[in-house]
Amino acid sequence: QDAGNHTLLTEFVLSGLSGRPELQHLLFFTICLVYSMTLIGNLLICVLTVHPALHTPMYFFLRVLSLLDISTATVVVPKMLLNLLSEDRSISYLGCVTQLYCVVFLAATEWYLLAAMAYDRYVAVCSPLRYPAIMSTRACLSLALLCCCSGQVVSVVQTAWLFSLPLCGPRRINYFFCDIPPLVTLSCADTSRYEKQLVSATALVILAPFCLILLSYACIVSSILKISSAESRHRTFSTCSSHLTVVTLYCASGTLIYLQPKSGNSQDAKKVLALIYTTVIPTLNPLIYSLRNKEVKEVLIRMMAVLMKK
Repeated sequence: QDAGNHTLLTEFVLSGLSGRPELQHLLFFTICLVYSMTLIGNLLICVLTVHPALHTPMYFFLRVLSLLDISTATVVVPKMLLNLLSEDRSISYLGCVTQLYCVVFLAATEWYLLAAMAYDRYVAVCSPLRYPAIMSTRACLSLALLCCCSGQVVSVVQTAWLFSLPLCGPRRINYFFCDIPPLVTLSCADTSRYEKQLVSATALVILAPFCLILLSYACIVSSILKISSAESRHRTFSTCSSHLTVVTLYCASGTLIYLQPKSGNSQDAKKVLALIYTTVIPTLNPLIYSLRNKEVKEVLIRMMAVLMKK
């Protein structure tokens, strides 16, 4: 195709995770297992955080994060599993646009939510007496809504701009879902301006919230060091360690994927990073927050005890 008829594209073909047929079934069962764990783990977090003992802002944001993780995995994984068992790996033009929009919206919203969670921890540690007033139910709902609206703006802009480029390369996308890096490589136009814009957007979506998170934790650490009791210091920091672990995982994978969108030599590496970002991290989040959080474990034990009595 040439640049003049790129509008005639009606579908793309996803290459998938691997071109080796002997690995398809192994990949299918492995990813199916991981996806099942993602659904079970995050749904469990949603159920646990409804318990009265966990009716706090921190667990409200954790419940929203779990819903976003379920959505992220569901947007990507079912289509990927279908392609592993089928020779037809096509995806319609509209389907590709929709998938990209959803992936960018969910990713951006999660980043803003992680910043909101860091602010919640900052208020809890640095202004404990004013915490109930500052992080009221209305404030938490407003922050969550603001995160979603911000994510939607980022997604609409990125999706509209990307699909305004002339996509006159081969229909085959060297990826397992429609994402920005592989789609940029299909453009026959000069994408340098778009890539600069994407780097700016990445800084806005990832680095800006990350800087706010670092600032919040700098204040938190300063406050923790002023606590005289070593046990109290450890207990206070333990409430933040899970969040820091999740932020590190998201930041490492997200920046490596999107800061160099048209780097063809690292496409396989980006597949692995994207798989971690969309499939593995959503599975790890419930484990990180449940295994390292005493309150969540206590509620889980209580619920299990009630179920066993029945």
